[in-house]
Amino acid sequence: MTSRPPTDHRTDAHDGLPPMPNASSGAASNAQGWPVFEPGWVWLAGAGPGDPGLITLHTLNALKQADVIVYDALIDPRILDWANPDASIEYAGKRGGKPSPKQRDITLRLIELTQQNKRVLRLKGGDPFVFGRGGEEAQVLIQAGVPIRIIPGISAGIGGLAYAGIPVTHRDVNQAVTFLTGHDRTGAAPTALNWKGIAEGSQVIVMYMAIKHLPEICANLIEAGRNPSEPVAVVSNATWSKMDVLETTLANAPHDVMDQGIEPPAIICVGDVVLMRQCLDWMGQMNGIAPRDLDPLKRGDNKDSA
Repeated sequence: MTSRPPTDHRTDAHDGLPPMPNASSGAASNAQGWPVFEPGWVWLAGAGPGDPGLITLHTLNALKQADVIVYDALIDPRILDWANPDASIEYAGKRGGKPSPKQRDITLRLIELTQQNKRVLRLKGGDPFVFGRGGEEAQVLIQAGVPIRIIPGISAGIGGLAYAGIPVTHRDVNQAVTFLTGHDRTGAAPTALNWKGIAEGSQVIVMYMAIKHLPEICANLIEAGRNPSEPVAVVSNATWSKMDVLETTLANAPHDVMDQGIEPPAIICVGDVVLMRQCLDWMGQMNGIAPRDLDPLKRGDNKDSA
């Protein structure tokens, strides 16, 4: 199969956003501006952290044109309601500790579907290139001669924290943020990380898939110099209706997670940006809960600089 560049028909900027293609008419309806999903292609798209409203318009366009949708765990089923009604839907979710398809089998299935001249949408939670193994899948597809398109999505480490009222960056707190995974490719706690470098090099640390090895990770960070009383937030089921947020400290996080029965999927944030939730818990405020502290970083009335 010969790779070729994506076919993008776009209107001029002043023409405004073109109408979205109809769900049942496929690529033929796409001549007015949206990327055309060609047969034999795989589009790897991020569906965001959960809330269906956080998918991108490009992902919605892909859903309306795809012949087959191969989707991951943690995809809200309502997102699939926007799919082309004639599309086949295949589940390929991988969940830790549960029977899951092997990565190689998933990729081989994608290749097989393109050989049937299908428009294949690989729908992944969050962003496909942020701890989503999208890079692995994309590489194998290209090696097999399958043309691809990448559609980024909102990652839970940014969007999920925002729903919890935690800004992943704040000018008064951090000039860097480190994203890390809580396990390596074997499922064990990551051993190749420079914990001292991470502890000293980034004011804010965001961890994916870290619940299982949280005691070891917290101990490593404290041993590397992080303050045991540093604020930590554990956001479970981020952006979903059942979202739960635990506010704790680095030393107490492992015990509190177990005591509160917090289970994956969860995103964990370490750093003083967690304190901003006391002011920015916008979802709580929508439900009538008053802010706990209007100045959680204790900056007083300092005027904002340019």
